[in-house]
Amino acid sequence: MRADANRLRIEMQRRVQSWSPARGDIARWASVALGRRAAGYELGVRVVGAAESRRLNSRFRGKDRPTNVLSFPAAPITRRSRASPSGPPYRALSGIPGSPASVTRPLGDLVICPQVLRAEAREQQKSLRAHWAHLVVHGALHLIGYDHEREAEASRMERREIRVLRSLGFANPYRSS
Repeated sequence: MRADANRLRIEMQRRVQSWSPARGDIARWASVALGRRAAGYELGVRVVGAAESRRLNSRFRGKDRPTNVLSFPAAPITRRSRASPSGPPYRALSGIPGSPASVTRPLGDLVICPQVLRAEAREQQKSLRAHWAHLVVHGALHLIGYDHEREAEASRMERREIRVLRSLGFANPYRSS
């Protein structure tokens, strides 16, 4: 087995000219969040503008505004159907069967809007890098089933985010500076 098969593979698409962290940083942040679950998986990351973020947020969450990060878990690939219609909108980002990268399995896709991240970081008085790390971790946790719809779930997810971010050298994202 290749050494790469034990690591999370990141496939990135940048649709806007805006600062975003290096692929290696995103891979490290997501890998730490996912722990052992990262091995052998591929994560698609698409960096988009506010209009595309708004369109996707409206379509998939019913919220007509751009958002910081959207998570789309990969649909299981079956023999009958190579892709589920309800699967992630950017299925082409990850797990194309028969491609050289097909030794990895698709975990899902994160769609990130740097314009929203920048405004939030400024408003929350956080560094842009720290906010990016937080939202990559947050999005990655959604892909493995973490959620924040109910109070108990939100607390569990926040605790995991804080622990992961601390291990990466970032402050608690839920405390004001």
